[in-house]
Amino acid sequence: MTSQTGQIDDSDKITPELLKIAGVVVIGAIMSILDVTVVNVALPTFQTELSNNGEPLAYSTVAWTATAYMLALAAVIPLTGWAADRFGTKRLYLTAIALFTIGSLLCATAWNIEALIGFRVLQGLGGGMLMPLGMTIMTKAAGPHRMGRLMAILGIPMLLGPIMGPILGGVLIDAASWHWVFLINLPIGLIGLVYAFMVLPKDAPEPSEALDVVGMILLSPGLASLLYGVSAIPGEGTVAATKVLLPMIIGVLLIGAFVFWSFKPKHPLLDLRLFKNVNLTISIITMFLFAAAFFGALLLVPTYFQQVDGDSVRRAGVLLAPQGIGAMLTMPVAGALTDKIPVGRIVPFGFIGILIGLFGLINSTDPGTSDWTIRGWLFVTGLGMGATMMPLFTSALKTLKAADVARGSTLLNVTQQVASATGIATISVVLTNAMKSGDVIAGSENLKGLDGGVTPAQLAAASHTPDGAKLVDTLNAGGAVLHQGFQDLADAFQQSYWVAFAVLLVTLIPVAFLPRKREVVHLLDDEDNAAPVIMH
Repeated sequence: MTSQTGQIDDSDKITPELLKIAGVVVIGAIMSILDVTVVNVALPTFQTELSNNGEPLAYSTVAWTATAYMLALAAVIPLTGWAADRFGTKRLYLTAIALFTIGSLLCATAWNIEALIGFRVLQGLGGGMLMPLGMTIMTKAAGPHRMGRLMAILGIPMLLGPIMGPILGGVLIDAASWHWVFLINLPIGLIGLVYAFMVLPKDAPEPSEALDVVGMILLSPGLASLLYGVSAIPGEGTVAATKVLLPMIIGVLLIGAFVFWSFKPKHPLLDLRLFKNVNLTISIITMFLFAAAFFGALLLVPTYFQQVDGDSVRRAGVLLAPQGIGAMLTMPVAGALTDKIPVGRIVPFGFIGILIGLFGLINSTDPGTSDWTIRGWLFVTGLGMGATMMPLFTSALKTLKAADVARGSTLLNVTQQVASATGIATISVVLTNAMKSGDVIAGSENLKGLDGGVTPAQLAAASHTPDGAKLVDTLNAGGAVLHQGFQDLADAFQQSYWVAFAVLLVTLIPVAFLPRKREVVHLLDDEDNAAPVIMH
């Protein structure tokens, strides 16, 4: 384990002390990741519960409760590496949990939508630090021989968050009120604070590094602006919209300026010199393409269950469980193997599982497809996922020096945030445009609020909701129209899955360059008289 001075004990055993540290990190990851999907379920409730004059708020307004959280995450993640070095990971981790917990309490007391959006920013500032800090703590505590096994533990909440969030959110709202979506974080946060204070070892801060103020001014707003533009794509339906294009251009320009600047200071906000590490570079390229394709496709599955089968949000979440089960079966095995053999001999098998599972989903979009068939393909996809994600993280970090781990984990988390947002936005637009591609139903173009009419696929997707059912009656859409609509809807999902499948095929190129031979590990290089460790 990590001693009180931060020294790494590089024995091969997973000690009880290490498991305690892993437990702290998992609690933080659960709070940060779960809160994203839990709140998404509550957006329709916010529309009515937080309205001032009795009229429901616009969905675009309440969606800012999710967008504000995401932008706060994007803004604070680049600062995490510097802050961890400056104040120490333990002190900063406690601060992050406290910020998140206080933000959750304030969210529960919000009196209107503006207050809720503001409090979500505070919550996001804490949540954004939890994942990169958790990866830093785990990497330093594990040492090179145990990283794979401990990082596999960290992967569990990353996989279960999208599955458990809708279920938990639906249960809390139905059984109590929307306030409990946030109040549930209070006991978890308090337990996490006490647990982290008792278990995490003290580490030595390095206060000599000055904050890269210019880098902060360029990178944090740049990332936030870029992600805001990307997240607006599904709502606008095109990249050409001003709401999308303008913030994206501003974001790209700011990030581009940061890239030029980052090689001037000795300690930049985000150390791009780390890309000299070949393993880190290949892992990040692989992670970006993989996260964009996988998380984009993952979004489609619960949407399919709701729009094609008419399932509730909670049931759709339950139907996703086989994917999480599959991942939990292979993740510990992949973690153990990552400590013994190069990831280049593990990740390809994971990708095969993901490709097989996704190919099965591509051919299972017909409205008459059994839920059990889809569950089977999701299970196979989960098996592949468990053997892919955390080995990539481990490969990226294990060859860094201990002093570079905080900035390396920050770089990985920035990559994942941008990739996930890009993938989700892209796949959403593909699905939306595919649903719009058919001829509109006669007479629908004259109805107020439909903006040019509605296609059979769009009508079928909305037919399970009260407003959609009214629209079916208004248009007098017979069984033949809805039958055609559901078939078109299935085709739209199939096209979207194909896009994700194509990106995953492209990802096989960097996968082929992942290390297949023994790696030189530098985690111990900063210790006195330490020599590089050769990993299998």
